[in-house]
Amino acid sequence: MDLGLKGRAAIITGGSLGIGRAIAEGFAREGMSVAIVARSADKLEKVAAELREQTGAHVIAVPADVCDTAAVKAAVDRAADTFGRLDVLINGAAHPGGLVRNEIEFSDADLLLHDIDVKVMGYFRMAQAVVPHMRKLGFGRILNIGGLTGRGSKQLSGMRNVAICHMTKTLSDQLGPSGITVNVIHPGVVYTPHVQELYEKEAKRQGLTVEQVEANYKLVTPIRRILTPEDVADAALFLCSTRAGAITGESIGVDGGITRGIFL
Repeated sequence: MDLGLKGRAAIITGGSLGIGRAIAEGFAREGMSVAIVARSADKLEKVAAELREQTGAHVIAVPADVCDTAAVKAAVDRAADTFGRLDVLINGAAHPGGLVRNEIEFSDADLLLHDIDVKVMGYFRMAQAVVPHMRKLGFGRILNIGGLTGRGSKQLSGMRNVAICHMTKTLSDQLGPSGITVNVIHPGVVYTPHVQELYEKEAKRQGLTVEQVEANYKLVTPIRRILTPEDVADAALFLCSTRAGAITGESIGVDGGITRGIFL
């Protein structure tokens, strides 16, 4: 299937590892130019070099902190100037799992505020910076990486994912007339550097081994396996393609069916 991505350009926050890196590689293999954004310049450049070698695509490292509005604008402008266009934004920079997972009596309000600044306001800053470039093209795809904690009540940090869904829907209304779609995907349990931390925490809490925790996650996932970053990247590629122009304002689980709620 021709996704209509060849020759286009994307900017990806959180692009140096896990899901962000997998999406960057997927875009690069489709013939896109890709700018990956994260705070660590050395690590970012290493990943960009690896992606260039693996795919032959034009991949650049753009260090920036999404909590800094001026740095965000500079990063977006640099990517747009380098590529001559910006068609796609993937918002993925965030603290995996959130910083506030305790009962309210033991929770840190400053950490919760930082969670929201990084993920909610960081996504907002990036979208605000890319929209003028997309409006010039009459085309754009903004895809926000959310999280299943927004669909449940286990973690206070999950509120950031609820806010992202609201922002996604609101922006889809505002930007649709300019040919820009905005969607959010909620990954399930995915093999990333963060998943081992999750396993170890759950093992300690439940008195199980790490292997038993992983087996239990598989057991409650209808497809009976842990997802890979490439599973999420494949969904992202389609939603950012010209084939998905009629899908906007949606919150989509890419979770192997682990979500038990019914969302109409």
